[in-house]
Amino acid sequence: MSSSLFPENSGPGNPGSDSSGWISAHCDGGARGNPGPAGYGAFIQSADGSVLAELSEFLGIRTNNFAEYSGLLGCLQFALDRGYPRLRVVSDSELMVKQIQGKYKVKSPDLKPLYDEARRRIAKLEKFEITHALRHKNKDADRLANEAMDRGMNRTTVIPVTRPVVTNLGAPPKAIPYPQKSAAPPDPYAKADAMLRGFTKGGVIHVLGGTTLPDGIFVKIIRE
Repeated sequence: MSSSLFPENSGPGNPGSDSSGWISAHCDGGARGNPGPAGYGAFIQSADGSVLAELSEFLGIRTNNFAEYSGLLGCLQFALDRGYPRLRVVSDSELMVKQIQGKYKVKSPDLKPLYDEARRRIAKLEKFEITHALRHKNKDADRLANEAMDRGMNRTTVIPVTRPVVTNLGAPPKAIPYPQKSAAPPDPYAKADAMLRGFTKGGVIHVLGGTTLPDGIFVKIIRE
């Protein structure tokens, strides 16, 4: 069930080709670890199903919910920058969708500034709807979010690209600045982008290259 927010607010002018002014966006965000290396993806289409843009942004070390909100903010900013007055968003984050719909309260001090910023951007649109969908119905956005995390972790993505990225829209959208009212989540993976190599002997981990690991951290062992 979708929720229409601020339907009477004035917004940007109609971009022209679509008489209704509606565009749709599937967005997704994720973090490998919570917090961990995070990214969001958004797959944006016009009313006739044409692909308008694919957004894919690495966010650094963040939580899953921070990444989900980042995807929503990216979609909202795209609509505002391109002059689309009406936006429908689909997300597989039930928490975020119900918070934006006003069904859940925002209790997290890290999410509150993102929620407030999303409401401010929504208020600039003429009409806005947001809907929850299961993950299997959000595959394109999930792919783009995983590509963002792969890039941030210096990995080669193994998820096939099923649709071409649109290249006739000029420079890709820049990363969206986020409110800084709340301190960023702790960064337990400050060196998550650096892969160390080593071996085990007698139950002890030996790291190559003379690197010394600080006390109290967890390591992932991968057999080669």
